[in-house]
Amino acid sequence: MIYTIGAIVSFIIYSAVGLIVSKRVKNVEDYYVSGRNASTLLIVGSLVASYLSTVAFMGDAAFSYEGYALPLLVMSIFVLPGYIIGVMFFGRFLRRSKALTLPEYFGQRFNSKKVRVVAAVTLVIGITAYLVAVTQGAGLLLSEISGINYHLSLVIITIVFTVITFSAGAKGVLVTETIMFLVFTAATFLTVPYILKAAGGLPEAMIKTSQLESKPGLLKWHGITGEGAYMGSPTDVLLWAIIIGIVWGFVIAVSPWQTSRYLMAKNEHVALRSSIISTIILAVIYLFLHMTMLTVNTINPNIDPSERVFIWSAMNLAPTWIGVIAISGILAAGLSSSSTFLQLIGNSISKDLLHNTKMSDEKLLKISRLMMVVVAAISLTITMFQPPAIFWISVFAATLFAASWGPVAFASVLWKKVTKTGALWSIVAGCTGVLATEILKLAGVLNLPVYLNSAVFGGICSLAALIIGSLLTKPTKEEIEYREKLMIMPEEEMDPKEIKQTKKYPALLLISGLVIVAITFTFYYMPLYL
Repeated sequence: MIYTIGAIVSFIIYSAVGLIVSKRVKNVEDYYVSGRNASTLLIVGSLVASYLSTVAFMGDAAFSYEGYALPLLVMSIFVLPGYIIGVMFFGRFLRRSKALTLPEYFGQRFNSKKVRVVAAVTLVIGITAYLVAVTQGAGLLLSEISGINYHLSLVIITIVFTVITFSAGAKGVLVTETIMFLVFTAATFLTVPYILKAAGGLPEAMIKTSQLESKPGLLKWHGITGEGAYMGSPTDVLLWAIIIGIVWGFVIAVSPWQTSRYLMAKNEHVALRSSIISTIILAVIYLFLHMTMLTVNTINPNIDPSERVFIWSAMNLAPTWIGVIAISGILAAGLSSSSTFLQLIGNSISKDLLHNTKMSDEKLLKISRLMMVVVAAISLTITMFQPPAIFWISVFAATLFAASWGPVAFASVLWKKVTKTGALWSIVAGCTGVLATEILKLAGVLNLPVYLNSAVFGGICSLAALIIGSLLTKPTKEEIEYREKLMIMPEEEMDPKEIKQTKKYPALLLISGLVIVAITFTFYYMPLYL
């Protein structure tokens, strides 16, 4: 009962915050990009919250509990640099464009309505899939803790994140996501010590985990071995970690739910600082969360479904008040991502697919809000009939953007010879490659090793189409001039104080990396190998 009350209170708080912030929404820029004046804290909160969601606390946590925490951490080595690479070579230039949506940026950069529409359609398909996965996760959790029917839980979750997003748009999403970020970060680090204590404390918990006979190889770099090793051989696992890590690095660098946050930043310095802080925070959360999930096997090796592992641990191994915070934190993670996804879909349909230049800002806001309600209803309908598959649906949605948007996004900044033809067919080919591969796999026509993700084929198709299409055509005068304009550093970014402050952040990243290495060496390597 106490967990249900905690969930209800959090729902009320987030909805109230959204309604309060809505009073500050004065125009389209406020609603779409929060007036372009968000602070570092707000951008960090939104970046981390929209990335983690229930996928991390349920899907990824289950993957670790099943025996693959170490491969997941190896994968993160390739994932997390996506923040730095993305903001340096795409995000800060995206902000200079002053676009309200990412498809609008692509349309302006290539002076092409077709490119904008294709990008918008891809966005709607991919993020709707991700919205379904995250809503399923939150619905399963609410049903678990309250005893409410799963389908009714989905309705409640959908209503809550729709209220948050509908009323205040980007402003409401940024504020509520930051609160949610603080809640689930606190929940993680409050819960982890109690789980480790129940497992015997450090370093005994790690030693016991490594010696668990029912799941041999839990603390090997390639993960579990024996009959339960469904990821294949150690070589397969390593290739998977590297390839999927690179794919997710592209996701962080170019996906709309991440890069759209830079459109809201107060300046480029905020964007750069936020990317570094987000990298550090995610590295620490992933290290502690997923290594801890492994140790739960020594306490209860039979949690089913495995997506319940963090929920079970919080409710059974930590004090009740921490468990309430933890459960509310996971719900917050799901709500934060859902509100971000709903905002992006609704805005893109309104601004990129339905909008015309004669439409007033007032009418555009009305259509945006209407589209959010429509999208929420469609998403709810899908979740009602689609069996929960949190981890794999999210992987599909993310790879769709890595393949179809990755090459175009970076080329729009780095390659002066890229053309609208290359961009158009790159997005189409990338999306088609991913969808075709997934369909053939479902039909049983393709039986690929675990490391050959559909993004590999989609990415190859996207890159080939980009190069061939651009080499066969020439950029127009408008395309050349727009790119040259993006290359000009705005005067407001040249404040010596801001530059001096931003230069401190790479050092912070380096120090944090050394601390993480030291922690890993002390509590993982030394107990097991020295």
